[in-house]
Amino acid sequence: MLRIFIGIVLFFSITRVSAQRLSVQDYVATYKDAAIAQMKRLGVPASIILAQGILETESGNSDLVKKSNNHFGIKCKSTWTGMSVSHTDDAPNECFRKYNTAEESYADHSNYLYNTSRYASLFKLASTDYKGWAYGLKRAGYATNPRYPEILISNIEKYNLQQYNFETVPPGVASNVMIASAEATTSNSEPTNAVIVKEPNVFKKLFSNRKNNSNQYFNKLNAVMVFKGKSLLAIATENDIALVKLLEYNDLQKDGLLEEDQWIYLERKHKDGNRDTYTALQNETLHSISQNNGVQLAMLAQYNNMSVHEIVKTSSVINLRPGLTVSLPQVATVKKMHEVQAKESLYSIAKKYNVSIDEIKEWNQLDGNDLKMGQQLIIAK
Repeated sequence: MLRIFIGIVLFFSITRVSAQRLSVQDYVATYKDAAIAQMKRLGVPASIILAQGILETESGNSDLVKKSNNHFGIKCKSTWTGMSVSHTDDAPNECFRKYNTAEESYADHSNYLYNTSRYASLFKLASTDYKGWAYGLKRAGYATNPRYPEILISNIEKYNLQQYNFETVPPGVASNVMIASAEATTSNSEPTNAVIVKEPNVFKKLFSNRKNNSNQYFNKLNAVMVFKGKSLLAIATENDIALVKLLEYNDLQKDGLLEEDQWIYLERKHKDGNRDTYTALQNETLHSISQNNGVQLAMLAQYNNMSVHEIVKTSSVINLRPGLTVSLPQVATVKKMHEVQAKESLYSIAKKYNVSIDEIKEWNQLDGNDLKMGQQLIIAK
């Protein structure tokens, strides 16, 4: 009888433990929105993110994920200043990153790939190219298992994870992801050196009186007119484009809120403008001129022999096409004067300044050659 009772207890205990384990389908259903949001933010395919999460966490059941919310097995490394846990993996009691939520882990995973140089080539791939990403991760040294790409691809195709590469970010997810990504970003993030011009926005001078978005400054590109305070992530989400691509197309280094009204391009800007030159209406950054004319910032800097961070002064003429003479703002010529000294003659003064006697007489409206001591003469114009 006792044996039967123990057997029943063991049966229900095993059943309960089994019931507590997540299936692959449960894991995907729980975290697919976070994966899609990260894809839209930086461009890592949602299918790759989910496949890595399934593998690293044993579908959400590993000891590491349960005690750290670390879904991708990212170790502390020297740059990590956040929470951590000890976990035995390749060696006993290794340091692993710990997160408050799974969303923070997903954001840090994307940040880690995006900010690590050896993965840079992957971000040139389309977010639908999960096979290219799988093999690229292996080549870049993400995992030591020689079958790592095949395992990811197998899970992607078995559970139809590739469908999420075509999804949009669900409502309410984008703002949470932006907070998580800000908290998870490490010191590896690249700062922007753009100079902010604290003057009335030139964008308004160019576009405020226009009734539509089609005009000579738009350069026939797919873009949206966006006003100060709008989130770049929100713009990317609304227009179904990866944030990393949006930043690239607009010559921006990091996510954030727009500090001035401007065009935001949804495709790569042209290498040259639809006219030869642009005249600065006020002190502007070269980046502002790039946005207002739909010309790539690097090309604009090249055409004008300038730095991409340079301030362009009011009335400066900026070349929008290659092969033109760089034009600088015209400066009023200051007349050069000479005060006649004792015993000086027109001949000696002309010789001193390398001009002719006739030029001095013309500039000063002199009828003869007589001069008086202390007389002011214009000797250059």
